Order: sequence, then structure tokens, then C-alpha cells
Amino acid sequence: MGREMAERNVRWGILATGGIAAAFAADLVDLPDAEIVAVASRRREPAEAFAERFGVARAYGDWESLAADPEVDVVYVATPHSAHRAAAGLCLEAGRNVLCEKPFTLNLREAEDLVALAREHDRFLMEAMWMYCNPLVRRLKALVEDGAIGEVRTVQADFGLAGHLLPGARNGVLPSGHRLRDPALGGGALLDLGVYPVSFAQLLLGEPDGITASAVLSEEGVDLQTGALLSWESGALAALHCSIAGGTAVTASVTGTRGRIDVPSGFFHPDRFVLHRDGRDPEEFAADPADGPRTSLRHEAKEVMRALRAGEKESPLVPLEGTLAVMRTLDAVRERIGVRYPGDAVTATARATV
Repeated sequence: MGREMAERNVRWGILATGGIAAAFAADLVDLPDAEIVAVASRRREPAEAFAERFGVARAYGDWESLAADPEVDVVYVATPHSAHRAAAGLCLEAGRNVLCEKPFTLNLREAEDLVALAREHDRFLMEAMWMYCNPLVRRLKALVEDGAIGEVRTVQADFGLAGHLLPGARNGVLPSGHRLRDPALGGGALLDLGVYPVSFAQLLLGEPDGITASAVLSEEGVDLQTGALLSWESGALAALHCSIAGGTAVTASVTGTRGRIDVPSGFFHPDRFVLHRDGRDPEEFAADPADGPRTSLRHEAKEVMRALRAGEKESPLVPLEGTLAVMRTLDAVRERIGVRYPGDAVTATARATV
């Protein structure tokens, strides 16, 4: 398949029709070697409207038809995360390659299921952690790995949104039926927003050896805000925060033994960062305008297509073991703060260290 795709466009299917699916489709349309050939929703009407908007040839009113479409090379799963296991699993079992939105699943058990299915069916699978594919984030990671700031000692990152400003809020309040307050939909700050600070810390330091956490829970039992402290045997620490109770600066900072890197607002899709090295003037690294808007999802799409053409089953930028490691951390944090979802048992393999 890799050699065949090298000579033609990569044919995408889009599963779901919400805001993130539309943003991804808009970026795919701008890529000359990508083609959206099918879209699916649980109902035909939104699928047809999406197809008309983006010039997609086939619109399905069920997921099964998209998964079975032999002209689809790879499916982008853009459902709410509570449906990721079902949607991505269906596509993998049908022989489709899959790019699945973050957070990858509700818990580690579901993530392990998807990885096992991908390997059983010899298909490509990747979490849509677009931060890892961002050119400026990759530059930051390379500087850290090259020792620009010495050994990493601390990572700080936050991601908070004012819930009363989010879509669906009524009279300045997120109603109890909103997906972010619904345990059945994997609600709360941690999976929607906290996955970014955790993924940022683990991008630089790997899986932590110790995890402590505290949270403020809603009456439904989801976290309105969570603070986590991760530790490594190296002596490194990460102080992370997420919230749907108030908007934060959404910044990150990485401190080492010989300097520091500060990432201003929007650390997961930055337009610049500043490197402070001991004894030197600060250096600013800015995004290349040629890479497109900072909100662009094109980089993860390009990485998927590169990997498919190379015959790879996973991306070195977003490796499956790294995705599983993040899910282990998220499971461990939820265990400590007491957040449970219906039918969700935090797996025994989640780390018990404190």
C-alpha cells in the first residue's frame, strides 16, 4: 500500500461531523496530496451537509459503511472521546488505517484494546496529538534533547478555560447535561484539557515514576479543575493544572540545570518560545509563516500520510507506547482524584506509585 500511495493522493474518510472534524477537513482540502472521499455520521443529514461543504463524494448515515469503504485509505475519528474505542475499533477491524482524536480513549484498557487491534490487523494507528507534530514544539524538544538547558529539573504547564464562556453554557453556567459535566461522556477538565499538559511533560521526560493529584469535583463527579505533580527518579518534577472553571494563561515553562525555555500562551500550538541560557542573552524562536496558522492540523495529517507512504504502522512522532504511557498517567490521576465513568474500571496496570 505504501508504494501505491506514493503515486497518488491519500484518500481520507472523516468519521463525525463536529467542529474538530470540520477544522481537520479544511486543512486537508489545502493539502495537494490529500483527498477526502467519504464522511460518516450516525445520521445521514449531517453527513450530507458536511459532504456538500467540503466537496466530499460519499456521505454515510452510519459508521459501518465508512469503515467498509474500500476506497478509504485512512479514517480520521473525530467523535467525542467516549466513542473513540467503538469508532476506531470498528475501522481497524474493517482493515482501515486510523488517526484517532485526543484523548485517545477514556482509559488505558480501551487504549490497549485499540493498539492490539491495530497490530492484529496490521494497520496504522496514531493519536491525533497535533502538539507533537507542531514544527515549533519539535524544535523545542530537539533543543532540550541537545542539552540547551542542561538536565531538565521542572516542567510547568496549564490549560484552563472559563466554563461559562464555552459553547452550550446557559446564563453563564455549564448545565449539568453538558458533555463536559457528563460522566457518561468522559466529562471534566482532565481528559479534554489536562491531556495537553501531561503530554507536554511526558514528551520531554517520559513516563513519570510518581504521581500525586488533587481536584475540585462537580456534583456529577467530574473534575472542574485538577492539579497534578509528577515526579521522575532523575529528580525532575512537573507541576500541571487544568480547569473548566476559569481561563488560564495556557503557558508552559521548562527549567534545566543551565537555563530555561518559556512558551507563551497556547503552549500546545505556539507561535514562539524564548530560550534563556545561563550567561547568554535570551533567544526567541518563532514559527515559520510557511508552516501555516498556529491552529493548523495539517502537520499531523502530513505525518500520517508520510508514514502510510513509508509503510509504517505507527508514527515516530506520536508512538503508540507514548500514547499508552499518557493514558496510564491519566488513569492514575483519575484514581487519585476519585473520578469514575460509568462502566469504567481504571485498570490495574495504572501506576500506584505516589
